[in-house]
Amino acid sequence: MAIAGSDFVQPLAPRGSEGSLSVSALPKPMVSTAWYAGWHVVDFPLSTINWSKYTQMTYAFAVTTPDPAIISVMESDEVLIPQFVAAAHKNEAKASLSIGGWTGSRWFSPNVGSSQNRTAFVKSVSGLVKKYKLDGVDFDWEYPGRQGIGCNIVNSNDTVHFLSFLQELRQSLGPNVTLSAATDVTPFAGPSGAPSPDISEFSKVLDYIAIMNYDLKSSPSTGAGPNAPLDDACAPPDRQFGSATSAVSAWTAAGMPFNQIVLGVPAYGRSYRVAPVDAFVKGSNTTLALYPFYDMNHKPPGDKWNGEGGLDVCGIYQPPGGVYAYPSLIEGGFLNSDGSVKHGIAYRYDECSETPYVYNPETETLVTFDNAQSFASKGDFIKTMGLKGFAMWEAAGDPNNILINAILNGTMNGAPRTQKSPAAPGATSSTSSASHHLSWSRPRALENKMAIYLIFVFVVCGWAFL
Repeated sequence: MAIAGSDFVQPLAPRGSEGSLSVSALPKPMVSTAWYAGWHVVDFPLSTINWSKYTQMTYAFAVTTPDPAIISVMESDEVLIPQFVAAAHKNEAKASLSIGGWTGSRWFSPNVGSSQNRTAFVKSVSGLVKKYKLDGVDFDWEYPGRQGIGCNIVNSNDTVHFLSFLQELRQSLGPNVTLSAATDVTPFAGPSGAPSPDISEFSKVLDYIAIMNYDLKSSPSTGAGPNAPLDDACAPPDRQFGSATSAVSAWTAAGMPFNQIVLGVPAYGRSYRVAPVDAFVKGSNTTLALYPFYDMNHKPPGDKWNGEGGLDVCGIYQPPGGVYAYPSLIEGGFLNSDGSVKHGIAYRYDECSETPYVYNPETETLVTFDNAQSFASKGDFIKTMGLKGFAMWEAAGDPNNILINAILNGTMNGAPRTQKSPAAPGATSSTSSASHHLSWSRPRALENKMAIYLIFVFVVCGWAFL
């Protein structure tokens, strides 16, 4: 099946010269990082990481508990984290630890909600830095002042309290430990729940924020949209749920400097059950439609990392997330090993969001994802806007370095774009010196072993700390 759209572009296969790319060519202040999910160590052992592509790697996750004096680290992670840190240091990369995550953010609010708790939490974090010889700590609170998974404790003053905690932590750790925060596409919520108009004080205590520009909203009424749009201003108004462009604009308007923003990028896509009558442009059986209607009641299961669904830490049943890690698109018959499209698979590159779609007519499965072309465009965006770099969720999603090579090349050298971003005011070229997320903020249905442990902690600790 030869498939094309009016904006069809054949996905880029990695060029030979990109295989030799390393972060040694990046200006020193820039960040090339990814999260390393410890629960994927069997499929993606530490020895698999191509450290030459990264300035830093962040281990996921330690999680909050009802007691601010205790940050939970699973037994298996207790063993693996020292090996992770040693491997990073051996390869001259920084090693960071992420605290929180989609299932691990329930207790952030009370942990920073009082002076006494903040001091206890600072001691806990500082203890982890010393114990594991960490170079950095990443706070993945999903989300200050807003609900995340569904059973997080939320306070209208979360953002103010978070800042006070970070200020105390920075004073405790000093200037040489990297502090970062994984954030939504809109700034931290203020007391009213709306994005804070001024978060500039965070730039004085955080080295950078990583905007999680993925898992952007889709609904049957508006259709299956891009997972990680680079821009959405060109999309229909009722389908503008956020993008890298609007996120950077919102955060900088609120006071975060361009050179302290890292763009979060996904090495995975999200799948939808779409009937052929909806998948293609009317009157065509070759050109994929954008934003097609999908069936919510018969979601594709996704890849092997999705699991079979089950109760989350809130005790609510969650079906499989429908996520396909990039290598699973190859294993699942959507892509060839070099990232090009398999014969018989429909493909379209959306010029507005600068992200691709693939569709299997036999299984009626549509996947909106990122490939080498879209990663190269995101790299060009980083270069043009003068951002600090990129952070990929997750390292195991790119075992053959197809995506990391593309975004490194785009960040260093620029790349062809379908929607060119204007340079940021005062931006320096890297060559010389949402809207709301879906209920699964990342493919974290796989954190089952972590979820079981958290339920155990919850039962043992009870509600005494609330």
